[in-house]
Amino acid sequence: MLNQIFTWWSGITVGASFDIKRRSGYVGTDEYGNRYFEDRKASIEGRHRRYVIYKGLAEPSKVPADWHGWLHHTVNEPPTHMPLERRDWETDHMPNMTGTPYAVKPKGSMSSGGTRQKSDDDYEAWTPDA
Repeated sequence: MLNQIFTWWSGITVGASFDIKRRSGYVGTDEYGNRYFEDRKASIEGRHRRYVIYKGLAEPSKVPADWHGWLHHTVNEPPTHMPLERRDWETDHMPNMTGTPYAVKPKGSMSSGGTRQKSDDDYEAWTPDA
């Protein structure tokens, strides 16, 4: 309960939840369980603010492409009314794994215990005196 009161990274805080639900309308939920809202009244710029309440950790890479477009006003209709057409060349969404044990560690990276590849003979380090 204390996490919900004081920390935003482990989910939405009580204050933010109250504020969003008070002035916004529910739009839909994606396949990851994230919930999306849109303000009832337009802002000073004339646009309705849009929000996402993440399920679990606040990780923006968990927002699918169709909802991302709606959040950033690229698409007017939410995916619940007009979903994006899935192409055969598109791959499934993969969240950002940086900082996790599943992060990509290329050959020679310090975290994988490798040694860096030697540079070519034509490499010349930049100096500010040049």
